[in-house]
Order: sequence, then C-alpha cells, then structure tokens
Amino acid sequence: MNSILRTATLCLVSAAHLTAAPADKLPNIVIIYGDDIGYGDFGCYGATAVKTPHLDALAKGGMRFTSAYATAATCTPSRFSLLTGSYAFRQKGTGILPGDAKLIIKPGRETLPSVLQRAGYKTAVVGKWHLGLGDDSGTFDWNGDVKPGPPEVGFDYSFIMAATADRVPCVYVENHRIVGLDVSDPIEVSYKKPFPGLPNGVKDRETLKMQWSHGHNDAVINGVGRIGFMKGGKSAIWEDDEMEQTFARQAVSFIEKSKDQPFFLYFATNDIHVPRIPNKAFVGKTDMGPRGDAIVQFDASAGQLVATLERLELLDNTLILVSSDNGPVLDDGYKDGADEKIGNHKPAGPLRGGKYSLFEGGTRMPFISYWKGRIQPGISDALISQVDLLASLAALTGQEFDKTGATDSQNHMPVILGESKQGRESLVEDAWGLALRHGDWKFIPPGSTRDKLGPWNQVKIPAPGFLFNLKDDPGETRNLATTQPDKLKELSTRLEEIKSGSTAVSN
Repeated sequence: MNSILRTATLCLVSAAHLTAAPADKLPNIVIIYGDDIGYGDFGCYGATAVKTPHLDALAKGGMRFTSAYATAATCTPSRFSLLTGSYAFRQKGTGILPGDAKLIIKPGRETLPSVLQRAGYKTAVVGKWHLGLGDDSGTFDWNGDVKPGPPEVGFDYSFIMAATADRVPCVYVENHRIVGLDVSDPIEVSYKKPFPGLPNGVKDRETLKMQWSHGHNDAVINGVGRIGFMKGGKSAIWEDDEMEQTFARQAVSFIEKSKDQPFFLYFATNDIHVPRIPNKAFVGKTDMGPRGDAIVQFDASAGQLVATLERLELLDNTLILVSSDNGPVLDDGYKDGADEKIGNHKPAGPLRGGKYSLFEGGTRMPFISYWKGRIQPGISDALISQVDLLASLAALTGQEFDKTGATDSQNHMPVILGESKQGRESLVEDAWGLALRHGDWKFIPPGSTRDKLGPWNQVKIPAPGFLFNLKDDPGETRNLATTQPDKLKELSTRLEEIKSGSTAVSN
C-alpha cells in the first residue's frame, strides 16, 4: 500500500469530546472475559442462586450495560471480532476451531493489542485462546516453537490453552513453548484418527470420572473424554481443577511485572465452559453443581485481579472491562447436573435462547466498565458491541488504526466511560446465520436456530422471518413480521447489504 493510500485509509477514531490521555497518564486496561456466561449469571444482573460479590462491586462502582453484545453466539468468532475489530463472518474459517487449527489472524494485521503496543503498552493474553496456532508453512511442531501465535499478533506475553478445555492438546503454551514438556515424551495431536492402544471415551466409558452426553468421547485425559486425540506430553498435561488458579497466578504476575508502565491484560478464563471442574475450594458453593460453582470461581478470579491492582495502587488508573464471549449453555456434552440442578436460576435472565442461538440470549452479554474515580456509577442501555473495543481503546490512547482491517469497529469510548448514552444504531448477531438489531428492532431471516439451553430445540424460522420489538418484548415471543411489513423490509434489505459488503453497519 503506497503512503498516500495508506494515509487515506487510516482512521483517527478519537471523538471531538474525548481527549486521549497524555502518554505518561495512559490508563492500564484489563479485559476480564468469561466463557459461556449468560446475561443473568451475575448478581448484578439479577441472579440470586449464585453470589458474585466482586463483579457486583465493579458494577456498583462503574457502568452496567443492558444492551451490550458479543458478535457471535460461539467462542472463536467472538474472540476474533474483539481482537480484530471486524465481524468474523467477513472472513472464511472463523467458526469454532479444532485444537490443531492454524492461526486465523494473519500476522501483521492490525489488532487491539498491536494498536496498544504502538501507544507504549506492554500487552498480555492469559487464558483461553481458541484462534489457532501455526500456519501452513509445514514447520509447525508442538514440541518446538509453537508459532505463529499471540506474540505474532500483538501480545508481548502469552500464557494460554490452544483451544478449549474439552479439546486436545490439554497443555499450556507460554509464548512459543509448551509448559513443562519433556522432550523425550513428545506430543502428537490428531483430529482425524485415534492413536492405537490409548483409551478413548467410547470403549473405556466405564473408567471416566465425568460422563459425556454427546461427543467428547475421543481421547481420555485426566479421566475426562475430550474432542480430538492426543499422545505423549504427560508431564505437560494440565490439572483441570487447577486451571483457573494457574491462569489467575499468571495474570497477577504479569500485572506485578508491568506495574511501572501502561499495560493491557486480556484475561480470558475457561471457568464456565465444559468440562466444568472447579477447584475444591469452590465445590459446593452453590446448589447448582459444577456450573454454579464455576461462576463463583470466575468471580473470585476477577476479585483477585482487582485486589492486585489495589495492592499495587494501580486501581485509580486502570480501566476494567468485564464481559463474556457468548451466551449460556447447560448440557454442552457432559453429564454434570447443570440441567437437573438449575432450579429457579435463569442463566440468560429474561432473554430467549443461549449459546449457539440467534435469539438474544446467544449474544447479549453482561458488560461492566469500571475506572475508579473516572466512571461514575450508573446503568446504560446504549447499544454497544465488543467489536467496538479496538476503535474505542485506540481513541482513548490517541492511536490511529487501519480501517481496512478493522472494518466494523466504532469508537464508543464516551459510552464505555458513561459520558454518553448514544451508542450504535445497528449491530449484527451471528450464529450459523446472521440477525440484525437496529434500534429497538430485531430481525432474524428465514432459516432455523437453536432455542433453550441444551438439550436444544431447533426452531424453524418461516418466511418472511422473525421481527421483534425488543423494548416491548425482550423475550422475543411476539413475531411482528406480518403486522410491520415496512420495518421488516427495511431491516431485511439492510442485513443483505451488510452481508454483501455494500454497506457498513452504521453507528
């Protein structure tokens, strides 16, 4: 790209009424990103069967959002959008990835961490990655340098799992190396065929300490069936019930080592994702079994990070954002009692659907922004998407970014800071198909989508589609497609234009 064209495509995203912080006063930024956490899973969003005092304190002292969205109802595309500022549907191969997938963010592409690096931040990702590792060069080796990965897309430090806790390989990767690997016991990974002689979740089902309900019956690691097959690496295999404490320790260590310069921490936990195996310190903290106990554990991890910031006298100069990658699910492949013990708890709150669904429960998330002394406590119903974090944080730190890559990111930093209630006009929701929210209106085109929280109902969406007024009907129970034909046509046409790329998602 020549210099003139590049200058033309660079977008300065600072709003006129939002002045970027001086270089010596740049705030630290911490994103606490949950997994499969629903709109109704925190006390501050109405939960009573599970206690989340640390998250509730952040909400009480900051801004709690009622119309904030992940971009997709599954993990990989939401994480892709958060880091790149672009909806995942615009790039092929951004669906739920296997554990041996190649990196889907091309090195050199503008990302949220690379933008912050330019501003002088030290950047880190700790926890779940699920965006692939390696490339098609033929040089990738689990037992050597595991790259390209987070360090190649803007992170100075990374301590991650490759995919999810229910997928192999069940090891941690620190920067470019598997942690604790014995080179005499190399790792092999396959998503095509099993390794002869090793146990699997079908033939050795009676030996499992957690039974599967569907899938999750390939390799058996730590007595739990997983997706995919793995051989070797015994010294490097994680302990499931120690995972979140391990991630929290690494996050605290990064904060401690980075306290003398601006830092960005993307803390992406695995707590509520299956298999749910909370630490013994949290077992029995709720009456809902492992899923409820894992929510308490997530809250404790968030509290540990906040306590560290307070101990280091950094809390007054740290912006904390809390959200989740997609909506809730109960039975997601393991028999852990999530359905049977749910009681009166409503993981998606008043919303319909959950993970994998185009209904609101799939993508409308809890979202909390906290900055002691800067953000005044309150509740905001402004429409905002996680895809906006790149542009918003770029504005906060005085950085430009290449709009040709971050196609969909908009600067809504004043909304995040509670200084404005004017959020987006429209946003896209993705779950093996796209839906459009425009103001108070929601359009889901003809097709099908999942409902409930697992086991699911498959809901057929007849022509001309579903049209809901979310202000009057947040539970999406009254289809207005036939009584509001003009609004239906407006949103249907707009969604087709967005999908084709002929129009952007407006602000």
